[in-house]
Amino acid sequence: MTGAHTHNPGRRQRRTLRLQGYDYAQPGAYYLTICTHERACLFGEIRMGEMHLNGAGHVATQCWLAIPEHFPHVELDAFVVMPNHVHGIIMITGNVGAKNFSPLPRAPLRSPSKTIGSIVRGYKIGVTKWFRQNTNVYTVWQRNYYEHIIRNEASLQRIRDYILTNPARWSEDRENPAFRDDRR
Repeated sequence: MTGAHTHNPGRRQRRTLRLQGYDYAQPGAYYLTICTHERACLFGEIRMGEMHLNGAGHVATQCWLAIPEHFPHVELDAFVVMPNHVHGIIMITGNVGAKNFSPLPRAPLRSPSKTIGSIVRGYKIGVTKWFRQNTNVYTVWQRNYYEHIIRNEASLQRIRDYILTNPARWSEDRENPAFRDDRR
């Protein structure tokens, strides 16, 4: 079979991080974590519990804030650019703009251009383009991203608090290279 992917038992199969059968284009609130390649600290540093963005960190912030310009059905909520990852909440709104914190688990598939995946892909492309034009960093992002479907107001508030206090907890953050090195 020419051009087809064949099963290779020696090759590790990539496990999907997505909820099978879930329509990631439907209205709802989503918590995202997008990590840099090999957890490289590209966006700045934490000093005294506060994030200090460098030039790349400011670009990552600008690109995040521009998401609704490219995806008008998206509203932004809490987010933070950390040294080597970005946490953020995005809300996909319906035609009437209502927020739905309890989306149905199974729904018909929609255009992939309106999914969480397409939003993350667009964000990564914008930041990567800047890096390639302005630095010697070619691979900016880890493959994939982490997402969590936010199902109620209490969960939304806990996640907001986690995002906003993330810089203050950097010394205990598993994404912090110093924290990982200390655990070995």
